[in-house]
Amino acid sequence: MATNAVARKGIKRQIKLPNREAFKIALRSLKIRFWRSCVTMAGIVLAIAFLSSVMISGLATASLRPPDVGPGATVSEDRATQVWLICISLVVCTVGITNAMLMSVTERYREIGTMKCLGALDWFVVKLFLIEAAFQGLVGSMLGGLAGFIVAVLAAMTQYENVLGNLPWGTAFGQLGIAVLIGTGLSIVGAIYPARRAGRMPPADAMRTEI
Repeated sequence: MATNAVARKGIKRQIKLPNREAFKIALRSLKIRFWRSCVTMAGIVLAIAFLSSVMISGLATASLRPPDVGPGATVSEDRATQVWLICISLVVCTVGITNAMLMSVTERYREIGTMKCLGALDWFVVKLFLIEAAFQGLVGSMLGGLAGFIVAVLAAMTQYENVLGNLPWGTAFGQLGIAVLIGTGLSIVGAIYPARRAGRMPPADAMRTEI
C-alpha cells in the first residue's frame, strides 16, 4: 500500500487518450482483421436472426389468429421448444464470441505490449476490446434481427391474410429492438474475460511472445 501511494504521489500528470481515439483504434483494428470480424459476426447474425424470427412469428400468431382458434397444447409445446433452442443458440453465440476474442488477444500480444510500454493503462486496453465486441455485436445483431424479421413476416403472409395491415408494427419493431440489444449485450459479456486478460498482460511478457 505504501509503495502504491508513493508511486501515485510521484506521478505529476497522467495522460489519458480521449474516447474518440479509442474508437478510432478499435475500428482500425476491425478493418485490419475484417474477415475474422465477419466470421465472428456470422455467429451473432444467425443467433439473433433465429431469436427475431421466433419473436415476430409468435407476435404474428397471437395477433392474427382468428379469435375462435385457441393456442392449443401443441402450440404451447412448440413455444417451449423454441425458447429452449433460443437459449442454446444464444449461449453458443456467447461462447463463440469469447473464443474469437481470446484468439484476437493471442495474435495481438506484441501490439498490446507495445501499447502498454508506451503508457497505455489497463483500462484503455480493456476498453479497446469491449468497443470492438460492441461494434461487432451491434452490426451483427442489426443484420440478424432484420433477416429474422423479414423471414417471419414472409412466413406469416403465407398463413394469414392482410398481414401487412393487421400486424402490430409498433410492437414488432419494439421486439426487434430488444433482439438487437440482447445480441449487443451478449457480445460485450462474451468479451469481458478476454478484454480483462489483455488489460492485465505484463508488457515485458507480451513483448517477448513470438506468435
